[in-house]
Amino acid sequence: MQQLGLKSYRFSVSWCRVMPEEGKINPKGLAFYKDLVSELRANGIEPLVTLYHWDLPQWAQDKGGWKNDKIVDWYLQYAEAVVNALSDEVKYWITFNEPQMFIMMGYVTGSSAPFCHNVFSFRKHHMRNFLLAHGKCVRMIREKAKTKPQIGIAMAACTYIPRSESAADLADAMQKSFASQVGEGSNSMYMDPIGLGKATSMLKRALSAEDLKVISEPIDFVGLNVYQPSNPMLDKEAYEAEHHRKTSMGWTVDGRCLYWTVRQYWERYHIPLLITENGMAAPDTVSGDGACHDPERVQFLDEFLGQLHRAVQEGIPVLGYQHWSIMDNFEWCEGYGPRFGLIHVDYNTQKRTVKDSGYHYAEIIRTGGGAL
Repeated sequence: MQQLGLKSYRFSVSWCRVMPEEGKINPKGLAFYKDLVSELRANGIEPLVTLYHWDLPQWAQDKGGWKNDKIVDWYLQYAEAVVNALSDEVKYWITFNEPQMFIMMGYVTGSSAPFCHNVFSFRKHHMRNFLLAHGKCVRMIREKAKTKPQIGIAMAACTYIPRSESAADLADAMQKSFASQVGEGSNSMYMDPIGLGKATSMLKRALSAEDLKVISEPIDFVGLNVYQPSNPMLDKEAYEAEHHRKTSMGWTVDGRCLYWTVRQYWERYHIPLLITENGMAAPDTVSGDGACHDPERVQFLDEFLGQLHRAVQEGIPVLGYQHWSIMDNFEWCEGYGPRFGLIHVDYNTQKRTVKDSGYHYAEIIRTGGGAL
């Protein structure tokens, strides 16, 4: 990472590793992350810590997981242990990664762990508990952190690209991006209580005024995980006619979605933004010359970062960009097949090979964007 010139590194702490049993903190788990943070600092790399990236301890799931109101206290106990251990060297904190995924796909559609399919229970239990855990965690970090913190949350941000930049099309795109539909792409349902202190129609009966006061504890940034626009879902026929490229997971490649996500989130919430994930999966292999050639990802970087540059040039406060991912890794239900990394990992030998995109990314960093 130092050789590539990375100025920051976002990683997630495993609740399971830190608190393998209810109420019991594992000192060795905390020591692992403390060593990692210290090593990052020694190499001039800013650590960005995500406290929850879907890995709920089995003991918590056995007690109902996010449906059990007690999970708010369980999460806070875990998070406080991490803050106490790391905040002398950590400034940036992310309370949750993609609640749309672990709530909607884990407990409603049942397509991800813990594979619960119940379209009626999430509003009252799972959503409220997650939102309260977030708000209380923000407050706790402000009170307990040894270094003045910058606190945010990472959203699975899926917004609609307008047909044109006419006033009517811009308004139509905003409406489609933040419609209160139930689904993975419902930006407003997850973010309005946090950023505006308001509940969408789906949650009005679940959240009290006192709840919303806790949930809307001020944050310093919104993390945006951006991969593709919502146009393929909401305007499939017209959009597909444009013949956009696809990743190896079938996701649409359209760099404009990064610009419009940043712009639309800024216009709605007026909170600074941090790109916490952006990348693509490809079937990368190491060639006979010992290199890993991934021209599709090189093109992806230029396209998406060019669109992000437009947002910055327009004065939108973007704190930084985190590519997903630095190394090939485990892609949840998809296993080890999809490769998102700038660095190829041979899973049999653990050998690391910097891909062409990794060297290109390093040049983009070195030139301050001049290599785009």
